[in-house]
Amino acid sequence: MKTRLIEHTWGDTMLRYRIAEETGRTGLEIIPAAMAGRIAARREYYDGPETAALPENWPDFPAWDVDSLVQVGVRGIPGPESFSQGRTMRNGPATQGLRFREQRAEGKMLITTLEHAAGYECEHILHWLEGTGVLGCRTRFINRSGKPLVLTMLSSFSLGGISPFHSDDAAGKLCLHRCRSAWSAEGRLDSRLFEELQLEPSWIGYSVACERFGQIGSLPVRGFFPFAAVEDTGADVTWAAQIAWPGSWQMEVYRRNDCSCLSGGLADWEFGHWAREVAPGDSFETPSAFLTVARGGADDAAGRLQALYADEDPSREDLPVIYNEWCTSWGTPTHAAIIAAADRLRDTPVRYLVIDAGWPNQPPAQPLENGDWEVNALSFPEGLRATADAVRAHGMVLGIWFEFEVATRHSKAYHEVAHQLHRDGLPIEVGTRRFWDFRDPWVHDYLAEKVIRLLRDAGIGYLKVDYNDTIGIGCDGAVATDAKQRPGFQSPGEGLRAHIEGVVRFFRRIREELPELVIEICASGGHRLEPLLLGIGTMGSFSDAHETLEIPIIAANCVRLIPPRKCQIWAVLRRSDSPERMIYSLASTFLGQMCLSGEIHELQGSQSDLLTRALAFYQDVAPILRRGASKRHGAVGPSQRHPAGWQAVVRTHAGGRAILVVCHVFAGPFPATIEIPLGHPGEWEIADSLHAPADTVSLRGDRLTWVPKGEFRASVAWIKSTANSTF
Repeated sequence: MKTRLIEHTWGDTMLRYRIAEETGRTGLEIIPAAMAGRIAARREYYDGPETAALPENWPDFPAWDVDSLVQVGVRGIPGPESFSQGRTMRNGPATQGLRFREQRAEGKMLITTLEHAAGYECEHILHWLEGTGVLGCRTRFINRSGKPLVLTMLSSFSLGGISPFHSDDAAGKLCLHRCRSAWSAEGRLDSRLFEELQLEPSWIGYSVACERFGQIGSLPVRGFFPFAAVEDTGADVTWAAQIAWPGSWQMEVYRRNDCSCLSGGLADWEFGHWAREVAPGDSFETPSAFLTVARGGADDAAGRLQALYADEDPSREDLPVIYNEWCTSWGTPTHAAIIAAADRLRDTPVRYLVIDAGWPNQPPAQPLENGDWEVNALSFPEGLRATADAVRAHGMVLGIWFEFEVATRHSKAYHEVAHQLHRDGLPIEVGTRRFWDFRDPWVHDYLAEKVIRLLRDAGIGYLKVDYNDTIGIGCDGAVATDAKQRPGFQSPGEGLRAHIEGVVRFFRRIREELPELVIEICASGGHRLEPLLLGIGTMGSFSDAHETLEIPIIAANCVRLIPPRKCQIWAVLRRSDSPERMIYSLASTFLGQMCLSGEIHELQGSQSDLLTRALAFYQDVAPILRRGASKRHGAVGPSQRHPAGWQAVVRTHAGGRAILVVCHVFAGPFPATIEIPLGHPGEWEIADSLHAPADTVSLRGDRLTWVPKGEFRASVAWIKSTANSTF
């Protein structure tokens, strides 16, 4: 196949736009720029013994092809062939007919325009996050025809040519990495060889192999994080992508011949019941995805993607500590209890004291109520302003919890049916919840009064936004029609997309009207840990696993994908805790943003001293957490609920002069002596450490040695370079 290349180098990444001369089909490959000399010459055709017996008049079967950098589906244009129906919508005639027209540069942005004979264009927009190895990617569909066109799929990104470092199908060398997620079990790495997933090409390259995955609804980290990586273990290179969208999404690994492809974006018609009508002259643009390619494995590529989370205040080195009273009152907070906690936490590094659920009026003997947002006068007789002022007098800032996207059964708001989401003509109801329709301006005005005004009037500086269920496949209200469909055909997926777009607008409105407000993104813990909302918010809750033994594992899972400064990790402390248990709990928070809860005000003597020491230690190492890179070690058993083995996370400061090592052991077996490589040669010393008195921590060259004297123990070590002891 004859192709021409358009090449660009951005930072350490080479972009290779490959255009087929005969068809004009255009694909995108990215590689580490330093490996350009290792690109292999591909075989042109399948020429194994299976094809040798075919008749001479049979066509040749190409071993590779250019895979389009835009994947699109348009109603009325046939779907893909080769046993694809129901498995993928990629590479149908709506995509295969796209032809290269032009490419233009606008600063650090490349816009590649493709056109189709059916009268539409697709602009593939790639931009560089300068100073990083991360590329942002999105697609704009433009209807140039004289009639409405109905989109049924449009990718945010599509990478082809994986892997260019082999002349054949790279058998046994390609691996798909995904991060599975469930409630209180977020981010578990799942790594499978392509062969295990039946992603091998067929003997003649005819049928399609595809792995399509994602999530449907309004909890974007449910089932999977919106992340995937493909590793070429033979070349030691990994391609990775992350989708920035808090609604339904999908990714696909696709293969028909030697080359593999990775694409993703909004969940399509087959996967997410999404269709969108685009009028003549109008356009539609996808959410962004972020791409990278790295030397090394999945952790190396995921670490590069963390650069997409810009530091809101790069001049800061500290990380504020949060206290949330949820695991103290369990939904029955009072002014008196908040002030008791503030008395205990005065003159500590705790900066934010957060009232969780239970502060609004509650019907007698009924579960927590959301929707009306009227302050419980029995629990807060002088209102929230008085509590905020008292907390500020103790040197802290009051925070408050909301779940403002829903109205529950015992609220007056529950009956505002005209302003709620419907499906099949009925209000969407999940458990006791109905969902506000954020396409409705009335909802924005109502919540501006109930949420933004309350925060401003009460002098509240921290907002925890919770969200505790999903609306599912979608809602009524989005119409997609053409000549072959009955008028008024509903696309639930487009209804969901437009609603989520409205939710994002309201989050941005909060940020614009209250720019100093700290916003915590929470959704039953970690179900909204995706780049778009995390980019608007200050941080995200890592999980609802507040007191479980698997917390260190979940925390390490999450910081694989999210910078520690964006990942809030809880330590719930009880007056019955032993020193070993307190250290086990507190050590997990050294992987992210520390959040305390539990019986803080009841800790006594050595317990109180231990907490004070841990808080001071956390402040000392905050610069390492704020800016650095992590490496995970250990051998953890298959169960997270019943953890066994050990793990260590080595966090190196961006300046390279300080290292933080956070270690946990679980149930046995694990080594009697655990050795953790620092990953950096040099002269090092332990500046401080936190561990049980019976345990020992020491340095042996460039390895940290820890001897734990029992199960379910932890240690934290701060290691400095002797050549330069400052950050």
